[in-house]
This record gives sequence, C-alpha cells and structure tokens, in this order.
Amino acid sequence: MVGSLLANRARPDPAYYFGKGKLEEIMELLKENQADLAIIDDELSVRQQNQLDERLPCRVIDRTALILQIFADHARTREGKLQIELAQLSYALPRLSGKGKELSRLGGGIGTRGPGETQLEKDRRHIRRRIASLKKEIENIRKQRAVNRGRREKNQVPVIALVGYTNAGKSTLLNRLTGADVAAEDKLFATLDPVTRRLRLEGVDALLTDTVGFIQQLPHSLITAFRATMEEAVYADILIHVADSVHPDMGEQIKTVQRVLEEVGCQEKPVVHAFNKADLLQDPLDIAGVLADYQPAVLLSAKSGEGVEQLKELLLNAVNESFRETRR
Repeated sequence: MVGSLLANRARPDPAYYFGKGKLEEIMELLKENQADLAIIDDELSVRQQNQLDERLPCRVIDRTALILQIFADHARTREGKLQIELAQLSYALPRLSGKGKELSRLGGGIGTRGPGETQLEKDRRHIRRRIASLKKEIENIRKQRAVNRGRREKNQVPVIALVGYTNAGKSTLLNRLTGADVAAEDKLFATLDPVTRRLRLEGVDALLTDTVGFIQQLPHSLITAFRATMEEAVYADILIHVADSVHPDMGEQIKTVQRVLEEVGCQEKPVVHAFNKADLLQDPLDIAGVLADYQPAVLLSAKSGEGVEQLKELLLNAVNESFRETRR
C-alpha cells in the first residue's frame, strides 16, 4: 500500500461517494504514486462505482469486491468455490455496463480485461444462467447437509460450532481440541469451508465444526452465498464464540459476531465464550471484567493449551444441559 486518505462526511456523496475536494486529492495521490489500484473501504453503489471508474486514473474496487477476492483466493473445496463464484457473479451482474472493466474487478486478478461492449447482453444472459446453476448445486449441498444432520439427531450426537471474528484463532482451537491438523494461518479468512472433527468430552462424543470468520460490515451477498456453510452454526446445538483477547477492537468484534449470528437465526443458541490468545496478554486481569460479562466464559490459549481443559468442562456442562432440555 502506497498511501491512504480519510474522508469525514455526514453521508457519502450519491454520485462520487467523496466530495469534489477529496476526490481531487485522491486523484493527485494516485498519480503521484503511480498506483494501479484504489480500494474504497465501504460498499459503493453501482452509480458511485461507475463514476469513480470514469474519474480516477486506475482500477477501483470497493470493500465488497476486496473481500470477495480474498475469499476466492482461499477457497479450496468444491463447495467453497461454488459459493464464492455465486457471490462474485451476484455482485458483478448489476455492475455490467459493457465498458470492459467490471468483470476484471473479480476473479481474474488485477489488470485483466472484461468483455467488449457488444458482448454486454450475452454476458448478462450467461451470468444469469450460471447463477441459476450455482444456486442449484449449492441447494443440493444443503440437502445433503440436512441428511447428515438427520443422522446426527437420530444418533443424538451433539454438534458444536466454532464461530468468531476472522483471525480469532478458531482453526487453532479446533486442532487443539480434536488433535486435527486443519490449516491455521495468521491471516484473514484462512477458513472458508466448514471442517468437522470428532471431539471427545468426558463420557460424551461430539462433533466440532469450524466456520468462516465474520467481519464488520459483512456484505449481505456473502451471508446469502455462504448460507450452506453458516448453517453449520444455525443447526449446531452449542456455539463456541472465539474472541481475540488481545485485539484492540475486541469489543466491537464481539458485537459484530453477535449481529451476524442474529441475522442467520442463531441468537437463541447456547454460547460458551472462549477468549483466546491468553499467552499474549500482559496481565490476564485486564479482561477479567469482560469475562464476567460473557458467562459462561474462559480465558485460554489455543496455541499453548492453557485453559482448554476448563473449556471442555464448560462444553460438557452445556451439552448435558442442552440434551436435558431436549429430553423434557
């Protein structure tokens, strides 16, 4: 990144998002640094996107397009690739204008060319057909998940889902709890595809599922496209909300996760709060008050194992309570 600018406005300009003065300042910064990409940290309307494309001397993408590209780079399984392609095409369709720049925002990387103007209607028809096909494939995945969930319910196997802000350490905690070897990286959205492993609690076998990390202002198109993945949280018996205890915006991240859980219908689920990265805290007493506000909660380190046994005890209590309610 060669530079950044902040703009303070009561509301975005409907045409250019920025005011004229700020737009001129951005243009000068881009030219001065010979930048080839400008990222707007918000979701642009189609009109704003087209106007900025016309005025700025380089490729322009918004927050949603950036997140979609990161997701596309990390998708590994067939399911993950289907879901991200659906989100990308749903985002691109209303932005097609035949100018050759729209499709290059997604999937093809920086500098690729889009279709010619004469291809506009053909491209729109192609995208609509592909979207319909993707939705059908994803729906088949959802049906198979429903079959698997039915088997779990019949066998009364508790299902626990890890949820949390991106990069909070969910995959590392999954590995610690289950002995799995799921890739756990210090980067945004390292996990896009749900991963399920068997978890042994005292006298109880459960299934533990890792889910995609949440983020502030998560685009609704992503929530919709990743519905099949997020259903792992929706249909879980218990949620482990993993929070990064050393992040300066931990409180806002927790609220963001809670908002997304409400959007997908998980607000009534039993939740055990796991405040991760205790090994990086200078003084654990610094967040003692936070733990008290989010009971049941535990301070732990997925990396070192500190506090993990206490988490298992809380999970066992939650499983017993949940299934006791079910049997009543």
